[in-house]
Amino acid sequence: MSAKQVSIKSCINLEELEARAGQILPAASFDYYRGGACDESTLRENREAYRRIKLKPRMLRDVSKIKKNLTIFDCELSTPIMVAPMAFQMLAHKDGELATARASANRKTLMTVSTLSTCSLEEVREASDFDLWFQLYVYKDREITRDLVSRAEASGYKALVVTVDSPVLGKREKDIKNRFDLPANLTVKNLTLHNLEKFPDEGDDSGLSTYIASIYDRSLTYKDLSWIASLTNLPVLVKGVLRADDALQALDSGARGIVVSNHGGRQLDTAVSTIEALPEVVEAVNGRAPIIVDGGIRRGTDVLKAIAFGASAVYVGRPVLWGLALDGKEGVEMVLDLINEEFENAMTLAGASSLEEVTRDLIFQSRGEI
Repeated sequence: MSAKQVSIKSCINLEELEARAGQILPAASFDYYRGGACDESTLRENREAYRRIKLKPRMLRDVSKIKKNLTIFDCELSTPIMVAPMAFQMLAHKDGELATARASANRKTLMTVSTLSTCSLEEVREASDFDLWFQLYVYKDREITRDLVSRAEASGYKALVVTVDSPVLGKREKDIKNRFDLPANLTVKNLTLHNLEKFPDEGDDSGLSTYIASIYDRSLTYKDLSWIASLTNLPVLVKGVLRADDALQALDSGARGIVVSNHGGRQLDTAVSTIEALPEVVEAVNGRAPIIVDGGIRRGTDVLKAIAFGASAVYVGRPVLWGLALDGKEGVEMVLDLINEEFENAMTLAGASSLEEVTRDLIFQSRGEI
């Protein structure tokens, strides 16, 4: 057993993983994964907001059997805990996105593959025998977007997740100081056909920031969302929504799902935490579409709170990367096992035997909404 395996197997919760991953990852890679924008206020608040929420459990319920399974866009999942789209996973482990996809498949949960993967979407699809979604950015050159949509559909991906909160990159000061760039052996594999697999050499910012500024479309509007939806028969979800009006307009423009997200605190600093934004979006959407929430989820009780507030499912991000860095596929499986075991424990103690019983009345409100 390797030293890395010993390190991860001694962890009993997701909070313990970050520091251990920081001991083995190159500093620039760890800072890229871990860091947020500016003062990292939103990064911290994503986590702290969950801690402020208190639960009001039910007693004397039959919780001898707990059912966490759900179906979302015809994908039958064992759990509402899904793997968030995350870029450049080969910075963490040589198998990168392939290891994460295999681990997710083994646990019968859903991984969303990033456009900025270090493995191509076709390679990731081949590595997994379970459902996958594809995360999409929109480029100045619309043919790139059209190509990615076509390839994802042809490869058997089950949904598209369009990220809309990144017209430019947030000011990620750690990346600026590190002049973050990809090592020579890694590329943005999905964009090789468009000669955009490498970051540009020029610029005083991080290589990623310069790259994003050169290719992402700042003029993106709901009209473009409608265009994307017209390109495919796949359901389209919009990721990066924090407001009720944006959620409704996205649905009216062809989206079929909403991801409440602030990009893990990496875009607009001091933006509202995702769990604080969630109730408003849930109320406005009113059952028209599934809602997923990400950001700051580290405990099974966090998942319970998100579902109680009306989320259909949650995305977990950074802890997956820490597991990947520490022990590849097996590390990701351990992360998924830990958070799922905690969620089942939380459901049991809260008196909820199924996801349908994880309802708003489990949230204790003493002074109005959170």
